[in-house]
Amino acid sequence: MRLSVIIPAVGQAADTAELVRRIGGACAGIDAEIIIVDAARGTAPAGLDGTGRRGSVPIRHVRRDNPRSGFSGAVMEGIATSRATYCLVMGGGPHHPPELIPLLLARLEAGQADLAIASRYCGAATQGGNASGPFGTPGAWRAAFVARVLFPARLRDCSDPLTGFFALRRDAIDPGLIQPKSPNVLLDILLRHRLRVEEVPFEVGRHAAGQPKATPAQELRFLRQLGELRIGRAGLFAVVGAIGTVLNLLIMAVLLAFGVHYVAAALVAAELTILTNFVMQEKLVFAGDTRSARVLRHRFAQSVGFNNLEAVLRVPFLLLLVEVLMFNSMIAQAGTLACAFVVRYLFHAKVVYRQRPAESPVAGSPAAETAPVAAAPAVLEELHASLNQVQRDRQPQAGKEPAPSAARPSISLPAAVLNPLET
Repeated sequence: MRLSVIIPAVGQAADTAELVRRIGGACAGIDAEIIIVDAARGTAPAGLDGTGRRGSVPIRHVRRDNPRSGFSGAVMEGIATSRATYCLVMGGGPHHPPELIPLLLARLEAGQADLAIASRYCGAATQGGNASGPFGTPGAWRAAFVARVLFPARLRDCSDPLTGFFALRRDAIDPGLIQPKSPNVLLDILLRHRLRVEEVPFEVGRHAAGQPKATPAQELRFLRQLGELRIGRAGLFAVVGAIGTVLNLLIMAVLLAFGVHYVAAALVAAELTILTNFVMQEKLVFAGDTRSARVLRHRFAQSVGFNNLEAVLRVPFLLLLVEVLMFNSMIAQAGTLACAFVVRYLFHAKVVYRQRPAESPVAGSPAAETAPVAAAPAVLEELHASLNQVQRDRQPQAGKEPAPSAARPSISLPAAVLNPLET
């Protein structure tokens, strides 16, 4: 297979038939397939079966009964199920012209690029439109600009790191490095790999119902993705901790100004900032893990309970610093908060937001059907080596007759051959 065209289905089922027809025309003469992946619950394209029977390009529909990772997860699911040399990702609406597919594929096959991007901001296409994703005009340009400012070296050759229309050589990326819950999968691919990038300008197609705009929640997820890619999750946790520390000290200063004892002021400040820190952790640090971690009330109970215990354990150290070592109470409070940072982060990452184990693939599901296929090349190589060894053992050595009572050599078959569903 030469090319897999991957289309995450995100509520655009009405456009599927027309899109497939145009892709079929663009892929004439190309050994290609279309993989349509459910990106959210209830987004199975209507009329898919009929389109698949009439179309010139074969269609595979990857159903996800419990899709938790949205657009990016659907893209990575499509890449994982592909067996083609190249994968092309595009949206399911009219805004990505399939007529550019041969041009993007040609850039890859020329051998000068690992990733070919349809850019809104290069050549004659510098219009600031919306090719994909939620960032509308001029939000898409601003978001791309912020990303390029934060990562000037890695995005030097990419003018549109947020587009949803791109093609790549499948073996050029490591799917294990990609965060499937990231709000923008291309940005994740670009920043977690060193790829040769080429761009093709294109003009954005118009939506029948107008351009989508980014919601505050989507913008917050995008900023969190940038922060995690730039400074890591521990860095984001440190930022939240720094904000909480400043807030803690401000509350304590106000209470001290009203004559409250420093121990009581420290405890009140700790209680209030424990709550604010939990909200910031949920929205900024661990937002991508909340669906696969414990339910909200359990996370709240664990986080607040641990932080209260940690606040109580800090009191003796605070007393020691202030009463014995004669430190200023504000400086002593800041010091104890800083020392507790590592313990708090480890507890939240390993306990509060620990990922639940993934369920085993159900028989008949795409994951269950493709797992043995992925393991097949290695299994066949191991089987071939075993058979060759048996043939060598059966050949009699020069000048010697084979021993009549020699034990027949045994073939040790790989477990995947004996029972592929258990691999």
